[in-house]
This record gives sequence, C-alpha cells and structure tokens, in this order.
Amino acid sequence: MKIYGNSDIGLVRHANEDSFRCESFSENTALLVVCDGMGGANGGSTASRMAVDTVYTVLSEGLHENMDSDGIKKLLLQAVGEANTVVYRSSLTEPELSGMGTTVVAAVLQEEKAYIVHVGDSRAYHVGPERITQLTTDHSMVQELVRSGDLTALQAKTHPQKNIITRAVGVNETVAADYMQESLSPGDVLLLCTDGLTNYVEDDTILESVQSEPLEHFCNDLIALAKENGGGDNITIAAAKYC
Repeated sequence: MKIYGNSDIGLVRHANEDSFRCESFSENTALLVVCDGMGGANGGSTASRMAVDTVYTVLSEGLHENMDSDGIKKLLLQAVGEANTVVYRSSLTEPELSGMGTTVVAAVLQEEKAYIVHVGDSRAYHVGPERITQLTTDHSMVQELVRSGDLTALQAKTHPQKNIITRAVGVNETVAADYMQESLSPGDVLLLCTDGLTNYVEDDTILESVQSEPLEHFCNDLIALAKENGGGDNITIAAAKYC
C-alpha cells in the first residue's frame, strides 16, 4: 500500500485552513485524515489542526492489526467524537476561536478494506481502473435539496449556497458522523479531499488522471488542475493506493 497527501492554499485565500495526515502503522494498515476548517481569523486552521491531531492520537493509541470491523468502527466514531469535544471546548474558552468548526473525513485502511467516517462536505472517493465512486454523501444544504428533489445534481454544482454545510465538528456539543466500509482491489485508489478540489475538478477528470499516474503525481496534478480552474479555495488531498 502506498499513501500520499498534500495541501495547497490555492489562488484566492490568504491562509490555509485545511489540515491532513497520512500515516502507515504497518505494512497493511494506514490512516488518512482530511479536515477543512472554518470560523474566525485563526479559527478554521486551529479547528482543522485540532481535529486531525485528535483523530490521529485516538487511532494510533487504539488501533491494532487484529481488530475486527466493529472495533474499527467504534474507534473511528470515538475519534470524531473526541475531536468534536476538543474543538467545541476550545471555541467556548478562547473568544478569538468562537464559532470555529471543521469538516472531517478519515479512513483506516487494513488489508483490502477501507473503514471511513465523515462529517461535512469533505469527501471520500473509490477510484478504480474504469470507475470513480463517491463514497460519502455531503452534509450540506444543497445535498438536502437534491435529496428532496428540489435541485438536480447539476444545479447543485453552481448553487450559490453550495458551500453551506449542515454538520461540522466542534460547532455543537455533540456531532453525528456517518460511517461506511469499502472493499478495494489492487490498483485501486482511496481518495480523501476537501471541496477545494471537488468544486474545481470533475469526477471524470479525477478518473482519467489516476489511470496512468504514480500516486504522488496523481495527487499533485489534481491540485495543480484545481488551481488552473480557479483555485478559489484551499485544496487538500490524502490518498492510498493498493498495490
């Protein structure tokens, strides 16, 4: 398994409020985490960094190779819960951080399985040789409108409120995270990213890029493409490729 991650400020923002971490715990076990922060002058970057650090700490201390899928699920949900508590309490005790929050998408990869948890609109994709599948469903206002039939998926892409999310880590005392599992085959890529990528690069382009590129080049080329297409937000990617 190969893992790689990178983050770029983009072309418009004055600070990078995204954070990420990619860690191999063993030959067959790895952790990917991506967060997109929001709120206050320094709140966004603080929230995303706190969340990434907390998720990593919980997973690095609790994960072991013999853990079954139920154990991994509980640990991932615990990690998000603890991240929520850390960010929320900091927002209450430090006035300059009031109102801060962050998205989170995190994955434990063990053997040929990916165990994924997410809050907000940062996404996880399964990219295979011939197909790309969005695994997560955005917690966003436009996604609710798509689900209710009031917007089409195409209309949602350009809706003026497309960046308004309905769930975030650290905004409330508790948060509900979504969880899923996915099987991957040799050559497949699990891609985690912020909306700074998906708002500027179409899924089909991601699929085309992955087919011929080494993992590092694939990630960096996508970041460059997001900037070429406007780069209006921070862009962060963490990915794992099964060999």
